[in-house]
Order: sequence, then structure tokens, then C-alpha cells
Amino acid sequence: MGTVAGRGTLLAAVVASGMVFLDATVVNVALPHLGSELHASTAGLQWTLNGYLLTLAAFVLLGGALGDRLGRRRIFVFGVLAFCAASVLCGAAQSIEWLIAARFLQGLGGALLTPGSLALLQSSFHPDERGRVIGAWSGLAGVSTALGPFLGGWLIDALSWRFIFFLNLPLAVVVLIAAYRWTPESRAEGAASRRFDVAGSLLGALGLAGITYALVEAQQLGPGSVQVVVAAVLGVVASVGFVLLERGRGERAMLPPTLFGSRLFSVLNLYTVLIYAALSGLTFFFSVYLQNVVGYSALMTGLATLPLTIWLLIGSARSGALAARIGPRPQLSIGPLIAAAGLLLLHGISRGDSYWTDILPGIALFGLGMTLVVAPLTASVLAAAPDRLAGAASGLNNAASRVGGLLAVSALPLVVGLSGGGYERSGQLTPAYRAAVLWSAGLMVLGAILAMVLVHRPGREPRKSRPCPALPPPPTHLHEPDQDADRSRVEQHRS
Repeated sequence: MGTVAGRGTLLAAVVASGMVFLDATVVNVALPHLGSELHASTAGLQWTLNGYLLTLAAFVLLGGALGDRLGRRRIFVFGVLAFCAASVLCGAAQSIEWLIAARFLQGLGGALLTPGSLALLQSSFHPDERGRVIGAWSGLAGVSTALGPFLGGWLIDALSWRFIFFLNLPLAVVVLIAAYRWTPESRAEGAASRRFDVAGSLLGALGLAGITYALVEAQQLGPGSVQVVVAAVLGVVASVGFVLLERGRGERAMLPPTLFGSRLFSVLNLYTVLIYAALSGLTFFFSVYLQNVVGYSALMTGLATLPLTIWLLIGSARSGALAARIGPRPQLSIGPLIAAAGLLLLHGISRGDSYWTDILPGIALFGLGMTLVVAPLTASVLAAAPDRLAGAASGLNNAASRVGGLLAVSALPLVVGLSGGGYERSGQLTPAYRAAVLWSAGLMVLGAILAMVLVHRPGREPRKSRPCPALPPPPTHLHEPDQDADRSRVEQHRS
């Protein structure tokens, strides 16, 4: 972190991840505007978000595996270029179908660059600095997530919703310069001899696509329609096939079973699904509700979420450092409960309410809760996985967060009864929003319970088949990075 190359590598990872996170949130503010201009239904708005989340979640594991084999920087750069090209297509869309197709392509580019950003940090920095670096990455990249509604609102009101996509062009230039100038290339040992798990990627994508289609279209066609039933069955069968295929391929799989030898790693990814489902459920409904019911402009809607940005900016690095000292369990348990309290405060807001007394307290509490969670969660997931599988571990955790958002945006409108053009009608949107907020709060509470019961320090996790090795003798020569990483884990366990 004290070198120019270290700061340049962190810059490339943060800005690239920021683009992906930004486009996952900034579109929420634009939904009423693009829905009106492109004559979209509720299902069209859902697919605008889900098309992006679907390919991002389905292929992020493949992106991590490609980086481990062909070079993490190489795949990272290719993903940035693909994401940038797809962003241009999004901004130029002339119909909702065009926009949805471009969002699918944008998610594919994000799937290539997202796991690479974390894997580059994991492989480039000394083990003693990784916790601090990942904390900085979580905070700065998380700020871009929270900054999205504010920046998007300003661009929409001042120019057009199309500029929220064109914004990615200058950001991509910064990433490419930093990556080529300072970021070192790295690969996983032995990855070049392994085959690509194409069948696993296709089954995973087909499973997510089938389930997503069934949830979204059930509102329009009815839960018992042939198309919905066939899509649901196909999605479930493909998902089961994906799990069986990956288990049968062992270390050759895109998702190596070794990762799940750690119970902590499995629990943290389930926790990720719950927390990000709650976050996505709120953001999908909140931005539309503020504009179509409360009467806010796009810019005011973005400003309303500014406390979340501030919390993430000032608190994420400190949250990551605290978790490194005391373990992740306290923050992963308390954070979701605070966020759930914030959601309950946002439940009853309506037209005419004061921002300072009725909206700000809820947003501030929600932001505090997410700040306690984001950095410790990311660092704990990577710490629970072997260094040689950093790309796969990062890819899986990113996929878990996208799957959580995908399921929330697909299922919540169906559960709360929002369909067709209902998002434009106050009488239908208000009860749907309030029910969605309660569902999101419930998911946060469920995540907190999971952390209280099952999350422990990575070094303290009981492993019957993998006992902690004895402390090695003092070194008499320079060691390889993997040996240093092993020693760091042992010393952390001893302490």
C-alpha cells in the first residue's frame, strides 16, 4: 500500500468494481424515466435489472476460472472493454427490448472483471496487508454502489437517463491506464492444465435463467401457465444438474468442492445471499416509491440515500480493521439488525413527510448496518478459502450477492402483488412497497441469526479432516508466497 504500484493496483480494482456496482444501483433511480420513455411494464423494469444480474451471477465463476488460468489481469482488462462497449449499447437503446439485451451483455462483461479485481488484490499484496487492502476496496467500491442513486439522479434531471451508462466510458479509461501501468499479471498454479468447465457454466446460467423467468412472468401469465411451469422445472433441473456435475468433477470443476471443505465459507455465502437480497429488495422499490408516490425528483431521490454513501466512505476501512482484531461474528450479527431497524423506520413514509425526521433516520440506520457488514464479509470469505482458489472464491461470493439481488427483484413484486403498470399508480405501489420493506427487514434478521449461530473466526473453525498444522520452525531462507500465507494463518490462529 505504501508503493505507487500498490496504490495503482488498488485504483484499478476499485474503479472497475465501482463501475459494476454503480450499474447495479444507478438504474433503480432511472426506472420511472426509462419506463415512461420506452413504454415498459413492471416486467420490463424487472428484466432491465435482472438481465444484468443474471449474466453477472451466472458467469462470474467462469470469469474467475478464466482469470486463474489465462491471467487475471488479462481477463480483467477484457472484461472492462466488454463492459464499456455494452454500456454504449445501453445508452443508445431505442426500445425496452434493446435495453434488456444490452444489459445482458453488460452483465457478461461485469462477470469477467469483477472476480479479477479481488483476485488481483489477493495475489498482488503481501498477506499481512490483504485485510487492510480488501477493507479499502470494500469501502471505496461500496461507496460507488451508494453514490449511484445520487449521481444517476443528477444526470437524469440535468441530461437524460442515457448518460448513466455513458458515464462508464471515462471510468473505463482510468481503469485501463492503471491496470497496464501498475497491476502485475498473475495466474493460479496448475490452472493451465485444467479444462474449462463449459458445461457447468451453461447449466448454472440455465438454472438461474429458468427460475428468474418463471418468477417474473408469473405475474403476467399466471403461476399455472405452461411457459412458467416449464421454465421453473427447467431451472430447477439445471440447478440440480449443476451441483451434481461440479461435485463429480472434483478439482477440475469451475466451483471446486475444496472451497466447501470450510463450513465457514459455505455459511458466509448463504449469508451473502440473504443480505444482498434484502438490499436489492429495498433499492428496487425505494427509488420508484420516492418518485411516484412521495413526489421526489430523480436528483432528490439520489440525495435521499446520501447518508448511506457517507457511512460507507468513513466506516468501511475501520469496520474491516475491527473485524480483523475481534473476528467477523459481532459485526455480521449486529449489522443486519441495525439495518433492519432502519428499514422499519422507512416502512410508513408517505407524501408530505419531512426528510429530516421521517426518512433520514431510517436511511442512516440502514447505512450504519451495511457499513458494519460489507468489509468484514468480503475479507472473511477470502480468508476462509485457500489462496490458490482466490479467483474462484471471489467469483462465488460475487455470484452469491448477485443471486440474492436477482431473486429479490424477481420474486418480491410477485409476492407483494405489483405487476403491469402498477409502479405508476400510487394505490397499487404503496402497499407493495410497504410489504417489500417488511420482507427485506425479515431477510436481514434471518442473516443476523445465521451469523450468531454459525459464523466464527476463520482460524477457529473446527475441521475434522484438516487439523491446524504445527507452527513451522524459524525460516532460514526466503519462502514462497503460499508458505507465507500459511504461516500468517497459523499465527492468527495462535493469537
